[in-house]
Amino acid sequence: MKPTRLLALLATSVSALFAADKNFDTWAETFSADWVRSSPTFSTIQQYLPASEQDPLDRQLTKFTKEARAERVAKAKAGLAALAKIDRTSLDAQQKVSAATIEWSLEGIVESEPFADYSFVFNQFQGLHVNIVNFMSQSHPIRNKRDIENYLARLALVAGQIDDGIAIAKDAAARGFLMPDFITKSALGQFERFLADSPRQNRFVASLDERAAKLKDVTEAERAQFVADAEKITTDAIIPAFKRAQAMLQAQLPLTTDHAGLCWLPGGDQAYANALKRNTTTDLTAAQIHELGLSEVARIEKQMDGYFRQLGYTTGSIEERFQKLEDDQQPKEADPRPAMLARFESILKDAQERSKLVFDITPKTPVVVKREPPFTEKTAAAHYSGPAKDGSRPGTFWAPLPGPKFEIATMRTLVYHEGVPGHHFQIALQRETESLPRYRRDGVFGGGSAFAEGWALYAEQLAAENNWYDGDLVGHLGQLYDELFRARRLVVDTGLHAMKWTRQQAIDFGIKASEVERYVVNPGQACAYKIGQLKILELRAKAKAALGPKFDLKQFHNLVLQNGNVPLAVLAQEVDDWVAAKK
Repeated sequence: MKPTRLLALLATSVSALFAADKNFDTWAETFSADWVRSSPTFSTIQQYLPASEQDPLDRQLTKFTKEARAERVAKAKAGLAALAKIDRTSLDAQQKVSAATIEWSLEGIVESEPFADYSFVFNQFQGLHVNIVNFMSQSHPIRNKRDIENYLARLALVAGQIDDGIAIAKDAAARGFLMPDFITKSALGQFERFLADSPRQNRFVASLDERAAKLKDVTEAERAQFVADAEKITTDAIIPAFKRAQAMLQAQLPLTTDHAGLCWLPGGDQAYANALKRNTTTDLTAAQIHELGLSEVARIEKQMDGYFRQLGYTTGSIEERFQKLEDDQQPKEADPRPAMLARFESILKDAQERSKLVFDITPKTPVVVKREPPFTEKTAAAHYSGPAKDGSRPGTFWAPLPGPKFEIATMRTLVYHEGVPGHHFQIALQRETESLPRYRRDGVFGGGSAFAEGWALYAEQLAAENNWYDGDLVGHLGQLYDELFRARRLVVDTGLHAMKWTRQQAIDFGIKASEVERYVVNPGQACAYKIGQLKILELRAKAKAALGPKFDLKQFHNLVLQNGNVPLAVLAQEVDDWVAAKK
């Protein structure tokens, strides 16, 4: 072939490759923006769109109807059809990861649609009534007067959304999908607490007042009028809507049973298999996960036994000895919460210093500790909420402190999991990594719980591996107990949803009641932690063995964190590619 002909063919190939790359990026960015437009609440949290588009969305709530759900599934199917037309071989490494992550996320929406009835609308953990209060009081930004106007516009939509939820819950109940009696009672307790306050003290009103007081562009008179408007909406519309939901649950309570798991519901085995797949991003079966959990429980308990003996706790089960340890650690103050929050802050600051030895890229965004609000404190688990893009809200570790007994031994590992180097590093760094396309930075299409929770549990172990617990054997036992807790979760979650375990069986296995109830309404999610952690450890060991002295722990952490939340299979491919490149 003549050189000129060869050069022409090469030029054509390069041109075609560039076009394919450009087309994928254009499609992905356009599709992501369109996807976000259909979820105003998510868009507000991320401030994803240009201000001219974002402002009207900040006055809306994401629709909670069957029709809206059908539109979302149709949009997901359209996205999958478009992805199928793209030649993946023409994409670069970053684009391939993006395509695989988008595909996995959209497939999950389509595959999960037949199981919508298994997600209880007014459950006590992430029910509609919980999410909407938390979103309005914590996530809707109050940065200026316009934000308050948007808040009030949104507030006027809350009652309608609660009524939409009531309609869906009644429809599901008519077909036999009722929450267990103990879950119904927990949710009713939340409604009682919500309705116990006067309208002026209601969370929707009080949180607005608190935040508006910090604004410079709002006068005292304007603030008073805004608060009065919020109080009127709450009095006239929201409280009656919450009372309607409460009445529905009270009417359903006599019809409920104590059956805890999906396996008691029609088609529950398929629903649980889907839940495990979506939460672990693997094809592991319930039986396999159950056996893995039992094995991990035995391994961790053996390690804990040795440490307990060093402290003089020689009799009783591991659980009994740990509870005795916790009893001995209980604070003496009448109200120890302020001191505990101060200790959380101190541990967090210390962790940020220690992290410099194993991370060379850390978030610029700050992280703080706050106490979980009273409305959800009795049923909430400790959790992290990401920072606002504009810096108006830091990353936040929310610590429930309901008492009367407090969890002292696990305080350090809780900070490492929820804050540094756990969820804060994982979420804040993902959002700050400019080399990622916007939709991956902001988690429009994520890789499920296994990566995020796996990383946070990996962070706990990383602290132990790097001697962060030296001189603190109680704290080290707390770390091992939390790992044991995640191993028990594998056993309990699969036991509840695949093996007809009762709520009491799960409690007897060493899981407190509020956690058991969390797993009942969020099947499969409890399995994400240990499955994800073990995968990250496996990939680290594999890379270390392959690279020998070339392996750099800080670079491994950069790779894992700066690629963002992806399915575990995608993460494994990324690590393999990194190892090959290093070689």
